[in-house]
Amino acid sequence: MKIYTKTGDKGTTSLIGGTRVSKDDVRLEAYGTFDELSAFVAVLSDSEGIEQHQLEVLDKIQSCLLVLESCLALEPTANSQQPIAKYIPQLTENDVLFLESEIDAMNAELDPIKSLIIPGGNILSSKAHVCRTVCRRAERCLVEMGGIYEVDEVLRRFVNRLSDYFFTLSRVFMKRAGVAEKPWKPMR
Repeated sequence: MKIYTKTGDKGTTSLIGGTRVSKDDVRLEAYGTFDELSAFVAVLSDSEGIEQHQLEVLDKIQSCLLVLESCLALEPTANSQQPIAKYIPQLTENDVLFLESEIDAMNAELDPIKSLIIPGGNILSSKAHVCRTVCRRAERCLVEMGGIYEVDEVLRRFVNRLSDYFFTLSRVFMKRAGVAEKPWKPMR
């Protein structure tokens, strides 16, 4: 089977369900940005120094991102009664709670934040910050999409917690490496 189909050569692609839309559609921007995030999560996962538990969490996050992307790529007219929709998994409140639990566990070993933190100082921490910022951009795309199409609130909560997870993970990497965080000191 060939990887190329030529069906997108004129700037359109299909949503799950078959409807063709322009490749600059807000839905594609949203799920494409989450796909970009997943690729950056892969870079972080494949980095030297990732602990087994962190790797397991990052693997679960990537799986959740694929679920999220599938939900965003599903035709808005599709519902659970249509054959294709029943095969699309959903994120649940348990996925949000999972992230909150991970964040809380990491926060337990960290000092309280006293100022804004400037990224840098440790390669794992910096990669986590890249994931955080791409996640925030993806969240903005999700909000924009939600202004036009219905977006499940669980997806919004999951994405918001996910950026918090990456921020907290970046701090854990710094602490475990024995590197001091760089507080922001406004120049006057």
